[in-house]
Amino acid sequence: MTFLSATLSRVKPSPTIAVSTKANEMKAAGQDVIGLGAGEPDFPTPANIAEAGIQAIRDGKTKYTAPDGIIELKQAICDKFRRDNGLSYSTDQVSIGTGGKQILYNALMATLNPGDEVVIPAPYWVSYPDMVLLSGGEPVIAEASLETKFKLTPEALEAAITPKTKWFIFNSPSNPTGAGYSRDELKALTDVLMRHPHVWVMTDDMYEHLAYDGFEFCTPAQVEPGLYDRTLTCNGVSKAYAMTGWRIGYAAGPKALIGAMRKIQSQSTSNPCTVSQWAAVEALNGTQDFIASNNEVFKRRRNLVVDMLNAADGITCPTPEGAFYVYPSIAGLIGKSTAKGTVIENDEVFATALLEETGVAVVFGAAFGLSPNFRVSYATSDENLKEACSRIQRFCANLT
Repeated sequence: MTFLSATLSRVKPSPTIAVSTKANEMKAAGQDVIGLGAGEPDFPTPANIAEAGIQAIRDGKTKYTAPDGIIELKQAICDKFRRDNGLSYSTDQVSIGTGGKQILYNALMATLNPGDEVVIPAPYWVSYPDMVLLSGGEPVIAEASLETKFKLTPEALEAAITPKTKWFIFNSPSNPTGAGYSRDELKALTDVLMRHPHVWVMTDDMYEHLAYDGFEFCTPAQVEPGLYDRTLTCNGVSKAYAMTGWRIGYAAGPKALIGAMRKIQSQSTSNPCTVSQWAAVEALNGTQDFIASNNEVFKRRRNLVVDMLNAADGITCPTPEGAFYVYPSIAGLIGKSTAKGTVIENDEVFATALLEETGVAVVFGAAFGLSPNFRVSYATSDENLKEACSRIQRFCANLT
């Protein structure tokens, strides 16, 4: 329709949401579908956190707050950064938004001008490039590979940076691969960034606490203090605290940037949900014991999925360090045909055929910028994962 913004033509709907929507439609029609596309824990929000939200309602804490959050939550965020990451921020360096996505979007909207470039490692979370485009910038994709366990090399980062580069977006552990960068691997990237003082760093640390096998999380400003004044360290309570629907994300960085983000938010959504903010105070200040026990469940599921997918014909699945995703390669299946005659030309065809012929919903790799792969979320029951992986094994075995 001609009255719609031309900017809208630069972006596409979220493929992950599209997969979940189609799977739900098939379920509603009575089909047996196992959804492995959702990026959210299947655990309930811990009782102490939920109770804090309920208590906020009882106490009448249901009014507007400052546009970018209550001071109590900002202080809890400062304490978290100091405790977990060795980073010191004041409350006027903190912004709270309606989920991590709004925080990233606010920062891009507040800083990008036409022609500005943003370096994004691939595979990437599906929303990064589109948020850059909506903000008037140009995404520059720097590819990682299966050979590097989906981690960007310093050489690839160096090659992607130009005089027009404004931001580098960094996500570890990664959505969609689960890949986590060690301190040495991250230091190699920050060494590159130190040679380019015009490039700012935007971290997405949402999966910080979902780490396995002794993997130790670190974030860029922690590894390289020289980047502190040009880094926006972003995080949230969605994943580790099983609070996806509460919609609270946050970031800390230079005061001028935080002020610009506040201005954007004051004219868009204004404050995040007040009740959710009080629940997030309890999440960050309260007991953290459940994280370790939840991670044991996630690790067991990860191992189950990795083992079963590697046993499938034509699939190679590396073992990730964190998050709750795996990103298997289907290079060995390209060109084969399904039992119904569909030729597997690419990962999107694979994912569509898998859903239609077996009822297993995954997200195709092209949505994340690197093919031929697909993403599996193992944030669901062991029973679902075993059945889904068995169906994938049979599907692959029947390809000719």
